[in-house]
Amino acid sequence: MNPSYLELLEGGELHEVALILFERMADCDLCPRKCGANRLGGEIGYCGASSDLEVSSFTPHFGEERPLVGSGGSGTIFFTHCPLKCCFCQNYDISILGSGERIGTRACADMMLRLQEMGCHNINLVTPTHYAPQIVSAVEIAANNGLRIPLVWNCGGYEGLESIKALDGIVDIYMPDIKFYSSKASNEYLGVDDYFERCSESVVEMHRQVGDLHIEEGLAQRGLLIRHLVMPGHREDSEGIIDFVSSLSKDSYLNIMDQYRPQYKSFEHPEIDRTPYPDEVEHVRQYARKVGLQRGF
Repeated sequence: MNPSYLELLEGGELHEVALILFERMADCDLCPRKCGANRLGGEIGYCGASSDLEVSSFTPHFGEERPLVGSGGSGTIFFTHCPLKCCFCQNYDISILGSGERIGTRACADMMLRLQEMGCHNINLVTPTHYAPQIVSAVEIAANNGLRIPLVWNCGGYEGLESIKALDGIVDIYMPDIKFYSSKASNEYLGVDDYFERCSESVVEMHRQVGDLHIEEGLAQRGLLIRHLVMPGHREDSEGIIDFVSSLSKDSYLNIMDQYRPQYKSFEHPEIDRTPYPDEVEHVRQYARKVGLQRGF
């Protein structure tokens, strides 16, 4: 199966999408915060990013979901900064403190091509939302120079609906991490009270574009792969998220993750300043089975 972006490349539409997304950075509304920063004019957005693309690292990753990893690994590119400010972020040095290096779109394209040469099965774009224009531009350059593996949009779920619509036909695999269902929890821990509202509408659009996860010979080719990190003391949030995922499709691929560890400013919130108990994780998995889900966990 050929990656989606090749068809848009041939028609010249990939270049057009990049230009449209770049224009939106002049009064930035790429993420739901719509902070209005003139990033093209040198201003810094709420996310911490300017118009310059910043990358922390790129490498084959073998700790992702099995359909992404295969034998050659998932080709991850870790982008600096983030539209969310999760108090428990495990990559806070990158996403919040801004550890990374400024590079051009051509250098990003070279990273993609290098990862393909190293045998990676996909290009895994980690926290890409605020760099959508630069990424699409880099994909155009890389595809013109032989990039032929799927693109994975590995995001925190807080996506602008119009931005996701603009990526139709470019992204092969969407991988949102749906964190919280209640506005109270998302406001407390993420700094936004409309998290699930924005996340759910974007995930619906993702599913419309790519459908359920399609796997060939053990490798993901196209579709929606959803993550949910089980948080201590938040069973109702997990249940609400699972009900939503189930309403999308009973064939949804849902990775229920148990690796939460208190990081960054978790100590300021005693209720999440611990790892989840085994019975909390098992409850979430059993609930997913109860509503008819059976893939990914």
